Amino acid sequence: MTKTAWVFPGQGSQALGMGMDLLDIPSAKAKFDQAEAILGWSVSEICQNDEERLSRTLYTQPCLYVIESILVDLLRERGQEPNLVAGHSLGEYIALYAAGVFDWSTGLHLVKRRAEIMDNAAGGMMAALLNFDREQLDQVISETPDVVLANDNSSAQVVISGTPEGVQAVMSQVKAKRAVPLKVSGAFHSHLMAAASQEFQEILDATVFQTAVVPVASNVDPVPEVDADILKQRLTQQMTGSVRWREIALQLPEHGIEKVVEIGPGNVLTGLIKRTASGLKLENIRNTGELPVDD
Repeated sequence: MTKTAWVFPGQGSQALGMGMDLLDIPSAKAKFDQAEAILGWSVSEICQNDEERLSRTLYTQPCLYVIESILVDLLRERGQEPNLVAGHSLGEYIALYAAGVFDWSTGLHLVKRRAEIMDNAAGGMMAALLNFDREQLDQVISETPDVVLANDNSSAQVVISGTPEGVQAVMSQVKAKRAVPLKVSGAFHSHLMAAASQEFQEILDATVFQTAVVPVASNVDPVPEVDADILKQRLTQQMTGSVRWREIALQLPEHGIEKVVEIGPGNVLTGLIKRTASGLKLENIRNTGELPVDD
């Protein structure tokens, strides 16, 4: 059997119309109804009609969780199982669900509170840098207060996070092919999220995690793990810690992974992995039409 990793995209991958083909499947439709009862609003309505709200953290994160987790369920119904899972930022929650660390509604409750807390975290800034000098970037960040490397996505793409002054200072000093400010409410994956992280910590502490049925490569530590306490501890650090996606990609072949399936809208993660780890077979499952036929 081909050793396969399932990977899950996070905020930024959302697109109007995503997941709407799932409404034709009774089991998926039931999950949308369950989600509405938990969230107090309709995922399908926002994904169909409301681009403005879909791009807001408060709504983006639960929408992605619902759609990606339903695709996981449909893959499992077709006899598919991963050998390893990982998710980018919010995507780690779907990875943990796929690994059996918590049940579906527990995961959605966590994501709902995470989205609410992060949506309230105003005052920071994030920016993506493409094709830059890494040595220069590391040097400038080390000399600039209140800026960190938030997402180490690949050798050619990173996201920095911090105060607006700090982020703009780094953008002005580092030579990059492109530097793009991101439309987010706060300085995610930085020390500026400490208060939000502490608030979320209380919710995590009250949540029971199970031993994972497949290893999970976490954002803050790419070494795959199944221990429930370790996975919870890593998730605790995620809101203020860097997303080490480049290292996760490099780990995949080391653990015998031959194929990577990105589950969710877009193809950001397969694109990043392609630039980082060669020789892997890459697939995307963005909708029902890309699901494999039943085994």
